[in-house]
Amino acid sequence: MSGRSGGTGTNQEAVRRHNLGTLLRHVHQHGEISRAELTSRMGLNRSTIGDLVGALEELGLIEHALPAAGRRTAGRPSAGVRIAGSGPYVVAVDLGVDRAVVARVGLGGQVWERAQAAICTETEAWQVGATVASLVRHVVSWAPEDAVLLGIGISVPGLVRRSDGLVRQAPNLGWRDVSFGSVLLAALDLDVPVRLANDADLGALAEHNRGAGVGVDDLVYVSGNVGVGAGVITGGVRLQGAGGHAGEVGHLGFDPGGKPCHCGSRGCWETVVGAHAIAAAIDLPPEEAVRLGEALDEHDVPPAALRPIAANIGRGLAAVVNAYNPSLIILGGYFRPLHRLFSVEVGKGLAERAMAPNLESVRLTVPGLGTDSVLLGAAEIALEPVFVDPVASVAAGVVDAGARVAG
Repeated sequence: MSGRSGGTGTNQEAVRRHNLGTLLRHVHQHGEISRAELTSRMGLNRSTIGDLVGALEELGLIEHALPAAGRRTAGRPSAGVRIAGSGPYVVAVDLGVDRAVVARVGLGGQVWERAQAAICTETEAWQVGATVASLVRHVVSWAPEDAVLLGIGISVPGLVRRSDGLVRQAPNLGWRDVSFGSVLLAALDLDVPVRLANDADLGALAEHNRGAGVGVDDLVYVSGNVGVGAGVITGGVRLQGAGGHAGEVGHLGFDPGGKPCHCGSRGCWETVVGAHAIAAAIDLPPEEAVRLGEALDEHDVPPAALRPIAANIGRGLAAVVNAYNPSLIILGGYFRPLHRLFSVEVGKGLAERAMAPNLESVRLTVPGLGTDSVLLGAAEIALEPVFVDPVASVAAGVVDAGARVAG
């Protein structure tokens, strides 16, 4: 009898923690929301919502918000809740080919501090880890002493194994089978949860949650970042593949007789629309290819040499459209300025090869989060455990992480 009672209590606590996480996710996605709307969205009564709100307030995750001025509702306006301004946070790391960007990010996607530093291509992973660790120390040093560090999320331009975050291949960094999460934690001498994922996957996640893809359940985020990759959302869920390596669209076959690709194949789409091909077309030195996006942003009059490449971007996107049938394609990285400069050529290339029914249902756009899509995606995966169990996540977090990593 006592065992059964204990099981019931355990189940009730599990349900309560699940509801806490669900409510927190609603506030995270909206920034501020009324208790009445939470009651409607979650299908719970007002007293239960009030209890959950109180528990999350005690954890320092949310805080009371007055009804919005001027909001017209039937009856008395419902008080609201919002993300606590000085609450727990995560560290997001956008690891690029030439630089690392690190930010302290709160719930609601609020970027509090950021820092960046250059990294060299094919630098040893421990050296990159040391650079990133110094950036982490800088951003967490600005956190309030009582703020809790929940974890670290890292984006990587390469194949990341879903089960354990091992970087299987990051060709443009010269890495193979690198446990970069462990490298970073060792450099910080800190024990916090760390999660890694492919950069394009994280761009798709962030754009779906709070960018151009909000409310769109079938989208592809295609990013040019020296190489070409994609993050896919289908039916509202990230498509990751058996090992977590889905979305390597840069290695779709484009020209069987084309140039060799660093993946070992030949004629991949990336060989004709990748940064090195584009840099060569506009006489940009090879070593400057990693800053292609900045160079393209400076052009008001597009160089004619890029028109054929823009058409090939469209032709390659047609394969993506035919394979995944998205309603939205978001063009990130250096594809963003290329689409601004050559939207007509990209559109014509797409129309040449896309199946008509799929073409009819898709539109192209640029990231709603600008250049922060991947960074905010890294924050999202670091925050995920707090939505599963806010109580356990906060309890396991690190208080005054700035002092700890500085020491």
